[in-house]
Amino acid sequence: MPRLSYRRALTRALADEMTRDESVVVLGEDIRVAAANVTTGLLKKFGPERVRDTPLSEQAFTSFATGAALAGARPVVEFQIPSLLFLVFEQIVNHAHKFPLMTGGQCAVPVTYVVPGSGSRTGWAGQHSDHPYALFAHVGVTTVVPATPADAYGLLVSAIRCDDPVVVFAPAGALDLRADVTDLMPVPLGRGIVRRPGDDVTVVAVGHLVHDALAVAEELAGQASVEVFDPRTLYPFDWDGLVESVSRTGRLVVVDDGNRSCGIAGEIIATVVERVRLAAPPRRVTRPDGAVLPFAPALDRAVQPGRDQLTAAIQLTLKDG
Repeated sequence: MPRLSYRRALTRALADEMTRDESVVVLGEDIRVAAANVTTGLLKKFGPERVRDTPLSEQAFTSFATGAALAGARPVVEFQIPSLLFLVFEQIVNHAHKFPLMTGGQCAVPVTYVVPGSGSRTGWAGQHSDHPYALFAHVGVTTVVPATPADAYGLLVSAIRCDDPVVVFAPAGALDLRADVTDLMPVPLGRGIVRRPGDDVTVVAVGHLVHDALAVAEELAGQASVEVFDPRTLYPFDWDGLVESVSRTGRLVVVDDGNRSCGIAGEIIATVVERVRLAAPPRRVTRPDGAVLPFAPALDRAVQPGRDQLTAAIQLTLKDG
């Protein structure tokens, strides 16, 4: 198989699942012309009944997807930017997520929400740059953040086949990544992966930051052996896999493109220290507390977590203890 981009891996997953299962439909704003370049070619292949442009009302088409799922469809909803998820928290969390509970398990709501954007996409300013995956993990909605083209394909396929709502975040910093992919297959939800083995410190990296972590690990190879753990799914989280890693290395650093307070990085650290005795205090590299990303690209880049901050955190952790 030729080199595959992350963006085209998402497209391939959608096309394959729509071919396999006629109940899969895709809907959202401007998806027929593929404004986010994820739904390219789907209209021509599957027609307007299964690839549906919607009005400019996130609450309306997200509610429509819930009803369609209850009626037997498997809708995939694309949002053009993650910040729009704030508008539909009610529809996803209070409706789609809770219907099975409220009906005593008598119904399933198999809706997948695909959210490209944020994460190293500079210049989109405060109302277009949020990365709110921690909010969905907090309330127990299945939440995935693929880092590679193979995982973009495999996790989206598993999300579409899941009988519960799943939010798939596709960070802008990963969308144009390319990789040689020898095989495309579903990736189990809730299972992390060690991207690089190491002995001295475990770095947990979320989404596109996995590639920064791998680069930093390579740069520090002469000084320290850095293990890079990619959770892939933030809820349910692969705690056993991470605990196994940290139990060996004894040190933990988390790099996360979310805000610091109440972020997924803090949850990861808290859960690990409940189960593992560390050799040094854990550290986290995140956006600043309460960060609203500025419009100016240089300031935007300064706010987002990056390799320099991660390198410093690793070095401090290695010095401690």
